[in-house]
Amino acid sequence: MAPRMPVKGLSSLGIATDATLHWNLITAPLYEHAIRRGEGRLAKHGPLVVATGKHTGRSAQDKFIVRDAETENTIWWGKTNKGMSPEHFAALKADFLAALGERDELFAQDLYGGSQPEHRVRVRVINELAWHSLFIRTMLVRPEESELAGFDPEYTIIDLPSFRADPARHGTRGETVIAVSFTDKLILIGGTAYAGEMKKSVFGLLNYKLPAEGIMPMHCSANIGPRGDTAVFFGLSGTGKTTLSADASRTLIGDDEHGWSDTAVFNFEGGCYAKMIRLSEEAEPEIFATTRRFGTVLENVVMNPDTRELDLDDASLAENSRGSYPIDFIPNASAHNMGPVPKNVVMLTADAYGVLPPIAKLTPDQAMYHFLSGYTARVAGTEMGVTEPEATFSTCFGAPFMPRHPSVYGNLLKERIAQGGVSCWLVNTGWTGGKYGVGSRMPIKATRALLNAALDGSLNDAEFRTDPNFGFKVPVAVPGVDSAILDPRRTWANKEEYDATAAALVDQFVANFAQFADAVDEGVRQAAPQASSAETA
Repeated sequence: MAPRMPVKGLSSLGIATDATLHWNLITAPLYEHAIRRGEGRLAKHGPLVVATGKHTGRSAQDKFIVRDAETENTIWWGKTNKGMSPEHFAALKADFLAALGERDELFAQDLYGGSQPEHRVRVRVINELAWHSLFIRTMLVRPEESELAGFDPEYTIIDLPSFRADPARHGTRGETVIAVSFTDKLILIGGTAYAGEMKKSVFGLLNYKLPAEGIMPMHCSANIGPRGDTAVFFGLSGTGKTTLSADASRTLIGDDEHGWSDTAVFNFEGGCYAKMIRLSEEAEPEIFATTRRFGTVLENVVMNPDTRELDLDDASLAENSRGSYPIDFIPNASAHNMGPVPKNVVMLTADAYGVLPPIAKLTPDQAMYHFLSGYTARVAGTEMGVTEPEATFSTCFGAPFMPRHPSVYGNLLKERIAQGGVSCWLVNTGWTGGKYGVGSRMPIKATRALLNAALDGSLNDAEFRTDPNFGFKVPVAVPGVDSAILDPRRTWANKEEYDATAAALVDQFVANFAQFADAVDEGVRQAAPQASSAETA
């Protein structure tokens, strides 16, 4: 059996430590270490239950990219991509390495970001927590055992939740930090135990690396139909990417992060990271089943300490309770985490205003417009400080993870759509019958029925109307779906209030898109929505 310890160890990265090093441990020993160290508890049926403390979501405001010769003209600097000076990063790196040297025990995993061999990145992740090592081993692509001895990492992640950044010394906002240096090929994460920071950091580096190779990186889920037709689902956390892609009638490629090459859609990951709060066995049986599996890690899920029974409806620890599990826990998952290039692109939005229809067909120009707009609602718990849904525009449906200018990704998408004759759809998984607080959440059964009709091609034969505000095509009737729900204005008790709300949302779209207007062609600019004074009731 090949050794799991690589020839090139931590010393090859300039890391000196006397800690006991646990290299490339698999699930069972990582469970044992996590329980021994008091990091987690075993639940009934086998999952490991852990708590992340005050950080139950991403710390988006504490992420920095080192601003140097490599990145000065390649990063889209601004509110999302904040710069850190090389001097501050050097001090941070020195303090991280010193902190590593003080640890008695460390866990290291050698993994791939990306399932298509010619487009993946080799990543070494060093953790002080055993359950973090299990999490990242679950979420990234695991090398064959024979590959471990000769593994030579391109990027290194050091993840130390106990580390506390010093704003004066490190140039941070507070004690929490996620700092990325594309020059040093090093990512430093400190002051947060939220494990999702690690996987999103790998996503960010692939989003930086792959466009230069002509590969479209996507914040999306993806699956394959019985006829070999791939569909990708763009959307932010909470819009339904994981839920809608875990369809028993289709083969799952992945639930969150993918690349679109000339030959394939390929998963960046080897696992799934699903929201667990109020998870329903009836509505989401495939995901629910993972809560009863050895190898699943449940974050901030409430558990009875005596019976070890889970309470998925209890949000007292976090609204953003999460579960990470290997992708093969989903029964119909792709064996290779890859599929053919897409036939359908679906953009998911959770419209908190209740204005958008449950599904609309987009032209290629409209698809690029809505991709760059990235309209949705932040859902409670996905970011620190967000306690209820609020309207937001997140370009490319993933602005926090997109280092380059959005037009880079938008143009790649438009080229891919044109090359493949791809059908594009906008799906609202948000509110109907009124805005948030008045209306209700879109029924998942209706969403699934509409999606199935879109993906099997039958929706193309439906009668469509033109939405007076957004100009896209909306089906008038779909078998198995209440026709009233297809026209959001009809679901509102007060039609004048709907018109006013729609006009206000259109204004927000137009104001937001002004930042991209000079970077797109006239066809995309003309795809902008137009406010309508009223629609006949």
